[in-house]
Amino acid sequence: MRRVIVAEVSVAVIVTMDSKSEEALFVCDALIQLGVKPLLMDLSLRPHNITGADITGGDLAIISGNSWEELAKMDRNQATEVMVSAGIKTLKEKYLLGNIGGVIGLGGANGTSMACSLMRSLPPLVPKVMVSAVAATAAVQWYIAESDIVMFPSIGDFTLNRITRGVLQNAATALAAMTRAMANDTEKKQDEPLLIGVSSFGGTSGCVDVVTDGLVSEGYEVIHFHASGPGGKALESLAQKGELSGVVDITTHELTDYIVDGVYSAGENRLTAASAAGLPQVIVPGAIDHSNFWVNMVPEKYSNREFFQYNAQNILMRTNAFEYEKLGKLMAERLNQAEENFVVVIPLRGFSEHTKRNTHDLGGNILGSWDRPDDDRVFYKTLKKNLIRGEVAELDLHINDPKFGSACLKYFTQLIQK
Repeated sequence: MRRVIVAEVSVAVIVTMDSKSEEALFVCDALIQLGVKPLLMDLSLRPHNITGADITGGDLAIISGNSWEELAKMDRNQATEVMVSAGIKTLKEKYLLGNIGGVIGLGGANGTSMACSLMRSLPPLVPKVMVSAVAATAAVQWYIAESDIVMFPSIGDFTLNRITRGVLQNAATALAAMTRAMANDTEKKQDEPLLIGVSSFGGTSGCVDVVTDGLVSEGYEVIHFHASGPGGKALESLAQKGELSGVVDITTHELTDYIVDGVYSAGENRLTAASAAGLPQVIVPGAIDHSNFWVNMVPEKYSNREFFQYNAQNILMRTNAFEYEKLGKLMAERLNQAEENFVVVIPLRGFSEHTKRNTHDLGGNILGSWDRPDDDRVFYKTLKKNLIRGEVAELDLHINDPKFGSACLKYFTQLIQK
């Protein structure tokens, strides 16, 4: 996303003026005192007579092809979708024209959801600050998702007092500082190395380290994505936005959580964006030999399965042959949408470091070995049967054998040099 560069530092202030006008105007005044020009955008879903917004809810309703009065007749969810869509369109246009260099939002639950939806539409590193009454709840993972939004808990609900004024002042100061710093370094340097995405996990770190060291030594820059849900979403997002030049997807583990509803799923778009963008890819079934659940929160339907408790929070469930078959079909289905420039590299001696461990029941009793080559074989046989594009390389190595990492590096270098 390329943008025009302007000298004046401006930021968008996103809020529902019908409920938080005083707080919004306080933030605008604070930004002005900090030498930053605010552009106040009102996301109110119903008409009101409160003044002060530079872009009103009525303006956004018209952009969406409705009137503000028509929006008020819709149910809350429908009106929210319409307002968010118009807000995203407007915010991105302002950013591309160079009219804003950062964003701050204020809100409760719905206000936070709406403002964060707008912020997530902007590229990474554009300063984004959300002051939220629900910043300390589990919902934050959905508000932030794959983005780089900074959350400020409002501590108290949105009424102006010495506590909330202090929070709003701190948030405005942080945004102003970030935005001014970005304004001094807006143009991308021409000599920056190509950025390569590498998915990582503790159980695949041997391979990740070899690939990373090799890429860096060859002059590439590397960004790691921890395969715990948000990491996979961030990988897909940056690939889609053109920030990556290639992907070495060593740890496709999130696909396993996706098919069993584990806690580390990255959703239905995992393993799609790099393919759609035509990026060179090396794909490895790293850590697909397990899914993740929180300790003492394993669904009842899995109570008779085999596990390993990884730490105080995470318990890993060993993938079985049935799930491997689903994974093989799923990976093939997604990769069949790609260009030809990818290689799937299979480590025949194990998909993660856990091959050295034993499996246990939920009571902690040993059941057997984690190393199940017959089960693992179901995955790559199914993959090869259903894959109609690309190349599959089977190596008689463990994923963390340095020779396997070197092979992945070699395949990727060949792809990107094309």
